[in-house]
Amino acid sequence: MNRQNYERTVTFFKNNKTAYRVLFFIYNILPNFLFLAYPALLIYKFFRQEQSLLLLIFVPLGVLIGVSVLRYIINEPRPYEVYGIDSVFHKKTEGKSMPSRHTASAFIIAMAVLSLNVFFGIIALAIAALITTSRVLAGAHFIRDVLAGMAISVAAGCIIIIF
Repeated sequence: MNRQNYERTVTFFKNNKTAYRVLFFIYNILPNFLFLAYPALLIYKFFRQEQSLLLLIFVPLGVLIGVSVLRYIINEPRPYEVYGIDSVFHKKTEGKSMPSRHTASAFIIAMAVLSLNVFFGIIALAIAALITTSRVLAGAHFIRDVLAGMAISVAAGCIIIIF
């Protein structure tokens, strides 16, 4: 996204109350639904005494730690830093834009849900895609940031599904 597109997108959401509210819901509220599904999934697996429980704990944990370390090492600036234009929701975080931790977290949880149930997994992947899109539209991340987070999680999620 170049400066002109970024400014146009931010201005659109700041000036359109309905669009702002929809983006606010997807950006701030929707991740909570997906992130609450994860502990529910772990509890379900625990009571079923399935060995895959350890994979469902350690693969997402590894993704979270790995993405956090990568963000620290790469330390790419965020769109609002690069363009000098405030984001839709007034983020102040400096750097650590790539890979997107929200995207990585959403997709690894969706992959974990997919390993348990295809129908709910597809719903979780759709929610993860909405969260990913909201991170770009709100001006918190560049497209490359969310694609990197998604790629890491989908690759790691295949480990959960295969084993």
